Amino acid sequence: MFYHSKKLQYFKPPEKPDPVYAMKIQELIGGTFGEMTVMMQYLFQGWNCRGPAKYRDMLLDVGTEEIGHIEMLATTIAHLLDKAPLKVQEEGVKDAVVGAVMGGTNPREVIMNAAMNPQHAIVSGLGATPTDSVGYPWNGRFIVASGNLLADFRSNLHAESQGRLQAVRLYEMTNDPGVKDTLSFMIARDTMHQNLWLAAIEDLEQSGLETTPVPSSFPLELEKREFAYQFWNHSEGNESAEGRWAKGRSMDGKGEFEYVANPQPLGPEPQPPQPEAQLHDTPQNTQAQQGNGSSSPPVVQRIG
Repeated sequence: MFYHSKKLQYFKPPEKPDPVYAMKIQELIGGTFGEMTVMMQYLFQGWNCRGPAKYRDMLLDVGTEEIGHIEMLATTIAHLLDKAPLKVQEEGVKDAVVGAVMGGTNPREVIMNAAMNPQHAIVSGLGATPTDSVGYPWNGRFIVASGNLLADFRSNLHAESQGRLQAVRLYEMTNDPGVKDTLSFMIARDTMHQNLWLAAIEDLEQSGLETTPVPSSFPLELEKREFAYQFWNHSEGNESAEGRWAKGRSMDGKGEFEYVANPQPLGPEPQPPQPEAQLHDTPQNTQAQQGNGSSSPPVVQRIG
């Protein structure tokens, strides 16, 4: 059961409308690493959790918090779009478009960078949408909920790292004190969440429930262990040999890194199997052909 409090987690209204910036901030809602993604990711991980109750409870806590972040951003976008009709933006971009044409650059890029998202006026009535900054709809394929907590927590750390990076970039793109203040709160929460997932990874590994490599339940003797810790140099130069991954004890403590400067192929040249006649693929030689097929039975009959 979910309850909604009418008060926002945190919010400072923008000081003035900015429909161009409203289009940009949509990335924090419906982008690949936006709040919709982490909200759904954490909630589904929690709902699917079969592990200790503390992990399920924590995932649902954070996932529910992220619902509030979406509401904060949607409210920010509504303020940025308020009293800022499309006509104002069209007038403001005219000189830039002329300058782009005269200067030999792409005027479409100037228009996209300087105009508001027309869907904010046409579709959502000056409100936020479940899309990214270029109007691409949010997609459930963005989320990761595998059932393996170590794999999921690592994905969560990645998502929060990318999300904080994008929030910081958007912070640098505005001079509005209200927007900066709201983003500053969200950036701080991203800091907490990065630390949270690092702590959760450590907690999970120390519990012995999961260890590296994921999944730790797969018997190591079933993998070809002689290749498990080799770094293969697949480019010119040997600078990669200077990294931590090229020598010393492996990160899981179960092997020693080995640098292979000139890796060699371990398999033969492929010989694709020849196609069945009814598929009419081009064969390797003429002996595999069976005339022009005019006397062959119908393909449905042959396959059936």
